[in-house]
Amino acid sequence: MGHLTIHNYRSLQKRMDRFIPGIYDSKTLYELLKILFTDEEARLCSVMPLTYFSLSDIAKIWNKPEEEAESILNNLNSKGLVYYFDEDNGKKTFLLAPPILGFFEFSIMRTDGKFDRKRLSELYYHYINIEEGFTRQIASINPPISRAFVQEEAIKDIKSEVLSYEKASEVIAGATCITVGTCFCRNKMEHMGLACDNPQDVCLTFNAVAKYLASQGIAREISKSEANDILNLCREKGLVQIGDNIRDELNIICNCCGCCCGMLRAVSMGAPNLVNSQYYAEIDAALCSGCGVCAEERCQVGAIKSDENQYHIARERCIGCGLCVTTCPAEAVQLVRKDPKELTHPPRDDEAWLEERARQRGIDFSAYK
Repeated sequence: MGHLTIHNYRSLQKRMDRFIPGIYDSKTLYELLKILFTDEEARLCSVMPLTYFSLSDIAKIWNKPEEEAESILNNLNSKGLVYYFDEDNGKKTFLLAPPILGFFEFSIMRTDGKFDRKRLSELYYHYINIEEGFTRQIASINPPISRAFVQEEAIKDIKSEVLSYEKASEVIAGATCITVGTCFCRNKMEHMGLACDNPQDVCLTFNAVAKYLASQGIAREISKSEANDILNLCREKGLVQIGDNIRDELNIICNCCGCCCGMLRAVSMGAPNLVNSQYYAEIDAALCSGCGVCAEERCQVGAIKSDENQYHIARERCIGCGLCVTTCPAEAVQLVRKDPKELTHPPRDDEAWLEERARQRGIDFSAYK
């Protein structure tokens, strides 16, 4: 039986690693998957399509009556492992939740006791913070899985066009539903006794994913005004807004610190493309007073260096968030838009991201539609 059990979890890992967005194979991962998925759920999820599917699709794949297939999907949905979306025609479509910006976070965000959050935190910490394979794999993804939102005060004087999808406030303004939940990274670190004192209930989700999380009690629905208040609080505290790397119908904006966030830690260790914006910071040496506020209090990725109290930007590490700009007392720091040859515009939506990801990995995307 032990052989059969690990076989199903290995099959699930291989399914997840094929596409969205890939998941590093390790013994720690299997311990995580065994907490989240039963053996039978692992087997069934391992044969799910790589993109959205209907109830009739999966019933045929599983060779089960639709009633039974729907019951299984509802249970997976209640655990945050499978999403469902209501279509305009009254039918539902489903999707196996990705690990990052997906069930990793949602298993920690929930407070209903369905999972042992302390044990999950220990395993996530080892998998994300200790094992190097996962970080290397996520850092190599193209298109990147996430992007940084620029501090809007830092770009008010920029003459070139600032696109709406670059502004977190525009995401909030256009959202059909917004929820807030517990920060996965800081909650994980709290269970390890390593968390900072930044707020935890600041993880924002939007639109269809927000409706799903609210329906499952994983996150709490809030108004646009409340969402903007959270955004402003986190900006004051020097947190970076990080969202999924798409233009339309964004799913999530995290408010991240360099000490707890796995993605920002990876940037600090040399993976700058994992989180990026269309800008980079520059310091005017003639104006810089050498106070160090930008380096010591605002930069979350160690991109600001000092040489005899003269600060400069290590551009290869700068993610262009603008936190250093908004609190410089000498107004010596500014954001500069990247050269057009360096700009990497996010894919249109989830499906476009997946299609480009498939192209990069040599997978025929049409085979999974």
